[in-house]
Amino acid sequence: MPSIDLNKIFNFSLGQLTVEKIVSAVFLLVVLYIAARILVKMLKKLLSRFPLDRALQNFIVSVCRVCLYVLVGLIVADFLGVPTTSLVAVFSVAGLAISLSIQNTLSNLAGGVILLISKPFAADHYVEAGGVGGTVKEIGLIYTKVATPDNKIIHIPNSDISSSRIINYSTEEFRRVDVTYSASYDAPLETVKGALEQAIATIPEILHDKGHEPTVAVTNYGESSIDYVVRVWVKNSDYWPVNFALNEAVKYSFDKNNVEMTYPHLNVHLVKP
Repeated sequence: MPSIDLNKIFNFSLGQLTVEKIVSAVFLLVVLYIAARILVKMLKKLLSRFPLDRALQNFIVSVCRVCLYVLVGLIVADFLGVPTTSLVAVFSVAGLAISLSIQNTLSNLAGGVILLISKPFAADHYVEAGGVGGTVKEIGLIYTKVATPDNKIIHIPNSDISSSRIINYSTEEFRRVDVTYSASYDAPLETVKGALEQAIATIPEILHDKGHEPTVAVTNYGESSIDYVVRVWVKNSDYWPVNFALNEAVKYSFDKNNVEMTYPHLNVHLVKP
């Protein structure tokens, strides 16, 4: 970092300025300001051609605008004879102090830029990120606003999201429902699987096309029951309605086919001596 010579800055004499030099500096300032505005407009048009989020575009434009205005100020100051090297050193120290004081904010800002560039999710997607599950309402540069299923609005710091695992449930058009049911050992396998298939047939939202066929299979032989898994494909928006409807339909179908849904119990056999 260059040395800071405050004496040079404060010993700058206004007497060194002449009317001609001041007028020339003002003219230079106006020209450079107009040029900076033109460059900013050109940057906006250039960024609009890329698939970048509007918030990210505005952030890039704002940063470039500030940098250009600072550069204009330094050029004009140098023209007037102000020691710009010392000014740059002062600004560097001030920038370092400010960056240390807002370290967490800068971390969230960096996380927001990463999210807007990588786009792991978009508005209206249902995600699990930063330890929170809900529907994304807004992706900001500092916080991401998420609405939970019980309609609570949570603002998650972007640094928490960018550094954690993100699960996006809304990216794909179809989603698989996996549910496990237990039935008694007394019920034949064919009867239980038939009852589960009957329950599936009562729900029209379940897909039956090629590649999305329903599956019913035995997964485990437990201590007092046999576990059956039901895997069906649905449209993403139908996931929870089908999940709830399937649970009800299976209970009705088991009752109709005399299939017992078991629960943990202990059979005690008394043997006479």
